[in-house]
Amino acid sequence: MQFVFGDYVIDPERRELSHRAKVVPVGPQVFDLLLHLVRNRDRVVSKDDLLQAVWRGRIVSESTITSHINAVRKAIGDTGGEQRLVRTVARKGFRFVGDIGEHISTESREPPSALLPPDKPSITVLPFQNLSGDPGQDYFADGVVEDIIAALSRIRWLFVIASDSSFTYKGRAVEVKDVGRELGVRYVLEGSMRKTGNKVRITGQLIDARTGTHLWAERFAGTLDDIFELQDQVAESVVGAIAPQLERAEIERAKRKPTENLCAYDYYLRGTAQVHSGTRESIEAALPLFYKATELDPDFASAYGMASWCYIWRKMNGWMTDQPREIAEGTRLARLAVELGRDDAVALTRGAHALGHLTGDLDAGIALFDRALLLNPNNALAWSLCGCLHACRGETDAAIEYLARAVRLSPLDPEMFRMQAGMALAHFLAGRFDSASDWAEKAKWNLSSFLAPVGVLAASHALAGRMEKAKEAMGRLRTLDPSLRASNLKDWLPIRRPEDLTQFAEGLRLAGLPE
Repeated sequence: MQFVFGDYVIDPERRELSHRAKVVPVGPQVFDLLLHLVRNRDRVVSKDDLLQAVWRGRIVSESTITSHINAVRKAIGDTGGEQRLVRTVARKGFRFVGDIGEHISTESREPPSALLPPDKPSITVLPFQNLSGDPGQDYFADGVVEDIIAALSRIRWLFVIASDSSFTYKGRAVEVKDVGRELGVRYVLEGSMRKTGNKVRITGQLIDARTGTHLWAERFAGTLDDIFELQDQVAESVVGAIAPQLERAEIERAKRKPTENLCAYDYYLRGTAQVHSGTRESIEAALPLFYKATELDPDFASAYGMASWCYIWRKMNGWMTDQPREIAEGTRLARLAVELGRDDAVALTRGAHALGHLTGDLDAGIALFDRALLLNPNNALAWSLCGCLHACRGETDAAIEYLARAVRLSPLDPEMFRMQAGMALAHFLAGRFDSASDWAEKAKWNLSSFLAPVGVLAASHALAGRMEKAKEAMGRLRTLDPSLRASNLKDWLPIRRPEDLTQFAEGLRLAGLPE
């Protein structure tokens, strides 16, 4: 049943208000308020009634109700002065007084044809709702969304709907599943903005458009002292936080596919899931998956990067059985990754780290990281791994700054143990042994098979005079890699400065590592 008044039509089924066949953008609560007044036009609707019908009994301020009534009037061409359609009844409530016609639409309700999502992850960012009651703040919420779309577009493996398309949903009450079907995307990011005085709070949530499942939600708060800086911070935080969530969701999707129907990208995702586990067995399982991905797509730069990265993981944990051959193969794969992926931040990130560790060329690795971060400044992994190379180069302050940025961008990262291990090494080389051991403990707790933080833990405790803890950590280190010696540390980690290498070796010798 549609309600018609003047040139306006309210369609409850489609939740649309239209004027001369054009949709009028209104928020969901404004639409509910108008519809409730129209359906109850034979009486005065009290504020308590509105609270129950529109806000589900939640108590809101008098100004909130007033702002929504004003929004209703604006949407249907009325004003508080004229009150041609919505009349305020003093101390009683409100009543819709316009002439209403009702009819059942015979218009075809065939939904738009569904677009199939592309082979890679795909997302649209819907316009954020302005909950501040001040339409003049729309520009701020829109600016945040524009920045998020621009930042997401830098992620090579992600298909992002342009703002011209996503903003057609502004002011409309829509179902996420319908949005996903109409735009051909797997994921939808939606959010809201509320401004109170000089403070602003923005919420965002990532939704699987096929199932309606909420994958992630977060709240960001700040002040409007520098509105554009806050806008950039929100966009950066949202993108940094959802990128790992998208990857996790895609990995789970790939796991559910029959193995005989896999394409190159799904092999890549399955390999990535194994890498996140970080165990010897998982790395051995990941390598053939990445090789299969490159076999199916010889230009798949990120797959080469991940394969090369498996070799540095084997080197760092003492798992190589033929070190010269494996280092050569890992280097070959890393070079393919950076050659084929000059515009792919993910490929550059993994390739840069592999080259830095496998060849010892820290300068070249950091230069490649700089390019990766230029392409995607919200890439938490690039900040993290670049921080590790800065630590190996002896630039501990820069390393800590990079690693802290990574933690802020991706506080729930599946590879958090890597960030923590980098922090541990940076603090150790800066001579802060207590901080180093604290970070090393966190990394060891998150991934007990990771050799580097156990080595830092043993050396830190020894140089701080905590010999019992140092020997306990050394026992764990010798169990993980019985072949490690103080004299071959250079073959384990690419630490550049002789004084840093000497300090590390001294700490490990004190803890009990053989020469």
